[in-house]
Order: sequence, then structure tokens, then C-alpha cells
Amino acid sequence: MTDYVHGYGGPEAARLHDQARTLESLLHHDTCYLPGMAVLEAGCGTGAQTVAVARRNPGVRLTSIDQSAGSLAEARERLAAAGLGSVHFEQADIFALPFAPASFDHLLLCFVLEHLPAPGRALASLQPLIRPGGTVTVIEGDHGSVMLHPESAPARAAVACQVELQRRAGGDANIGRRLYPLLADAGLAEVEVSPRMVYVDASRPALVEGFIHRTFTAMIAGVREPALAAGLTEPDLFEAGLAGLRRTAEADGSFCYTFFKARARLPG
Repeated sequence: MTDYVHGYGGPEAARLHDQARTLESLLHHDTCYLPGMAVLEAGCGTGAQTVAVARRNPGVRLTSIDQSAGSLAEARERLAAAGLGSVHFEQADIFALPFAPASFDHLLLCFVLEHLPAPGRALASLQPLIRPGGTVTVIEGDHGSVMLHPESAPARAAVACQVELQRRAGGDANIGRRLYPLLADAGLAEVEVSPRMVYVDASRPALVEGFIHRTFTAMIAGVREPALAAGLTEPDLFEAGLAGLRRTAEADGSFCYTFFKARARLPG
């Protein structure tokens, strides 16, 4: 796996959980598993998406794995605080998981493939863990889908800094548009992709705060130091970019971003 371009600090963990709360209905209203089903969440991080999935699917046998011990410790704490202590967490590498073939009914990957230099290989390595006929769900964003009003060249440049940093780390911040070919090329069947647009204007104050400020702008702000260190921007230009993103939250502004949710089935 690549270095996580956003870092592992407290602000990033808080941002991920703000994002999960803000987008839970949009992304997970149809993440539904039957009680008793075994679900593998690969790359759970600090449990931001785990909380939503566990809360909406009581009775499932959810196993969530991540390579970071620190992230898993925080995930356990957050799930316990939410009264969702039944999730099994395990530290493991996504390419070398310690499970027998066909151990799970379903696989969930949320904001994981974008950080991998070989997302197709990850899908190939995970498929044997899912029973024949089981399902795969993948959720990713796409930074190329950003639409702003008022338009802002500095804001575009700041977003481009994150896209480039992620590219240099081996990932792809624009991976959402690639989900169909990735899953189809991995040999999965019945691949369906649905776009999930977040549209924000002043009539939606919860999204103004939860998405523009606490999710997207916070994410871009988090790459300020690595972007400067890499020579991708200058301090004044980057701050102007953040100001341009925040400007969309004003009474005459708007902001759009599209996530993509893909579902597929294993043959058999």
C-alpha cells in the first residue's frame, strides 16, 4: 500500500469521521447485508465507515482489517463508544490476509483502492476470500468531479496538489471513474456503478458545514505542508486556494462532488 497522503494524525481522523457522518445516508442507505452474513471490510482505517455499516446492519458478522495498529485502536474505541462492540478487528496487510478461502459472503472496500498502486491486484488477492456468488462493494471519490461557484483557479490548483501528491505516492484521487473497468477486468460479474453526487448550497447548511468545511476543504488543507515541501505550490497561492473553496460556502456559492459506488458479484 502507498503512504497515506493525508497522514495519520488526529485532525485527519476527525475529518474522516466528520465525512462519514455527513455522507452516511448518501453512501450507505443501500449497504445492506442479511443477519448472520460474514462481511469483510478491507482497509477500515479508524473505523469511520465501519460505524455506519455496523449500525445499519445489526446481526452481521463484520470483520474489519487494517495495516495500522494505531488506526485499529481508534476504530475499536469509536465502535465501543457507539455501542457497536461486536465488530472483529484484525491487523493485517490487504495483500496477505490470514483467512481461509471463501470465509466471507461479502467484501466492502471504501476509500481504499484510491491509495493502492495496483488496485486490480488488490481485487484479485481479495476475491478468493469471498464465497462463489458473494458480492463486492467498492466506494471511491473522484477529484476530477469538483464543480465550484464562484469558479476559482487557486482552488483548482490546491485540489491539483492533492491529486499529484497521491499520484506520486502510487494512488489515484480520480479513481471513481475507473471502477467499472477495474471490477470488470478483475473477472467480477454483474458490475453496476452508481454516481452519488453531493451538491451543496446555502439552502443546505448541514452540508455547508459538514462537507465543504469539515470534509473537503479540511482534506485539502491537510496536504498543505507536503505540497509545499514537494514544490507544488507557494504559501500564498495555497491559502488563496483554500479561500476559494471556502468561498463556495457563502450565500451565493455552490459546490459539487461525485462519489461512485460499485457493486459486483463473484461468479459461481
